[in-house]
Amino acid sequence: MQLKDQRIVITGGTGGIGRVLTEELAARGARLCHLARNHDHAESPKDIRVKRTENSLVLYCDIGRAEQREEALNAVERAWGGVDILINLAGVLDFRPFQDEDPVMLQRILQINVEAPMQLARAVLPGMLERGRGRIVNVGSMFGSIGFPYFAAYSASKFALRGYSQALRRELAGTGVGVSYVSPRAVNTPLNPPVVHEMAARGMMRMDQPGPVAQGIVRAIEKDL
Repeated sequence: MQLKDQRIVITGGTGGIGRVLTEELAARGARLCHLARNHDHAESPKDIRVKRTENSLVLYCDIGRAEQREEALNAVERAWGGVDILINLAGVLDFRPFQDEDPVMLQRILQINVEAPMQLARAVLPGMLERGRGRIVNVGSMFGSIGFPYFAAYSASKFALRGYSQALRRELAGTGVGVSYVSPRAVNTPLNPPVVHEMAARGMMRMDQPGPVAQGIVRAIEKDL
């Protein structure tokens, strides 16, 4: 897939991996729309704010809220007429014994890591299928294949995202719409709490830098992996 002029919606584009990823995509001439969380301006659909330049959009919204997802995608449709690639990168992580998990945080992890990617994909798929081309990119984690202590809720969400991605990929075979599931190891970004960085420093896990991970995501898109 050639990325020049592709209309790309990305969640989590302002995070550690996301910043590098958007630079890589912009360098290839893609048109980028960030669905970015702004805690001061994301309380209702009418509070969604739009920043626009020639090849980029920033929509401040909460992808965990159905009405804001809908309003954001409507704004993309009005601006660009559709979405060619959806990259679900945003994620929420909480490191703690499961019995101490905050019920509100548990719900948030499932909303952002599982429900939002599925609902966003469901919303953009009709247009992709009608055009006979497109790609859904779900960024998971190695914890979607390995259940790691104190990551129970996060691991459960990434296991779900991996299973969903595999099923959707098979479902869409032959339609021209592809599905990529990218599963990085722990990445040196602010998403991980200090204890995770300490575990990496002690050799208990390996931690990658954002650059190679972002490049791997771009490669998966370009090579239809």
